[in-house]
Amino acid sequence: MRFNGFPIKKAQHLLKSIQSIPEAEYSTYLSDQKKTILTHHLNNTPFYKLLAKNIDSSDWSSVPIMTKRDLQQPLKNRLSRSYSLNNVYINKTSGSSGDPFTFAKDKFCHALTWAIFEEWYGWHTVFNGKQGRFYGIPLDKKSYYKERVKDLALNRYRFNVFDLTEGAFDNWIKKFNNKRFIYITGYTSVLVAFAQHLLSKQIVLSKVCPTLQACLTTSEMCSETEREQMRKAFNIAIINEYGAAEFGLIALENDNHWNLNNVNLYIEVLDDKGNPVPEGQSGRIIITDLYNKAHPFIRYEIGDVGSIKKINQKKLFLDHLVGRKEDYIKLPSGKLSPGLSFYYVTKSIMDSNCSIKEIKIKQHAIDIFEVEYVSKVEMNNTQKKKVKTALNKYLEKGVRVYFSKKTQLERTTKGKLKQFTSYIKS
Repeated sequence: MRFNGFPIKKAQHLLKSIQSIPEAEYSTYLSDQKKTILTHHLNNTPFYKLLAKNIDSSDWSSVPIMTKRDLQQPLKNRLSRSYSLNNVYINKTSGSSGDPFTFAKDKFCHALTWAIFEEWYGWHTVFNGKQGRFYGIPLDKKSYYKERVKDLALNRYRFNVFDLTEGAFDNWIKKFNNKRFIYITGYTSVLVAFAQHLLSKQIVLSKVCPTLQACLTTSEMCSETEREQMRKAFNIAIINEYGAAEFGLIALENDNHWNLNNVNLYIEVLDDKGNPVPEGQSGRIIITDLYNKAHPFIRYEIGDVGSIKKINQKKLFLDHLVGRKEDYIKLPSGKLSPGLSFYYVTKSIMDSNCSIKEIKIKQHAIDIFEVEYVSKVEMNNTQKKKVKTALNKYLEKGVRVYFSKKTQLERTTKGKLKQFTSYIKS
């Protein structure tokens, strides 16, 4: 990060300064920083000034709640003055909500995000060792080799999560027999599927790989039943993480609690009318990034439902979380893949102009997929070809796909859009 111009030392210094604020003064720190970031974007970000017109800047409840749909316009239109596409960190959301978009962070904000990762991961010393990584990987050559180089530099081995067949699992076990992994991390659904395979074979992973000490689950919810399955199959500590591409680390489990990140984030839990819910009650999770000056994330609805427990002004726990969970994709060859594979499929047709507003993928038969999408114009042949190519690349050859343009997509009773749904009965 230092090599690429990210001021990591400055971020680490600020992090220590924030942590040194006395508990009695912490609410003042949060209040001042909320006002600072709001004022910055009202004065310097035309996109946000238009979105938040007629608000009372002294009344936080008058500040509008941002949604992913608000951000589905060209990134350059959303940037604050003095920032451009050339001097910011750019990333894309996973699209797991069905509302994918590109966003930006200024370099200091991104450095602070990673300073927090470094510090909080330090609570669990095992995260400094060799990592077994159960995430997807882009399959276009440039991105693929970029990730492989990063894996090599960061002492991690990446497993192919696009194939969840028994043969693939058996090959994974062989890797654990040959490599000295210290911890594993990845999509919850993938790790659970692997754990179930181990249980069916009566294999304990820590016996195969005695150096293995911990498992970090992320990207999807982990139920107590699934946690217990992983405990039995892996025989190591199971640690839950809650994060998002837009914000980095939101909560991390430590000492049997999910510690909530209220260092660089301000997190609210609101009801359907936008009012704060009583402590411990579930509601919509709304997050403000207190330091992102390049791009506004102010009272941003992330799409999850949860509750918060307050220990004091400085220490908060994520008490309960109802997150997104994807189905498995079943394929003609017998192969299984995680629903998050569609992250890489949807990335293939996302563009900076945000012509595709929403995407939902349905599996109607073992080899038939429907791509529902919301757009002002029909998907062109080039976009359709990209989707078909991506499906063949990330899933397997021979699957069929058709496209349905919609004015709006079906949502759950809580208003959430699930990106992938399988209609195949197990």
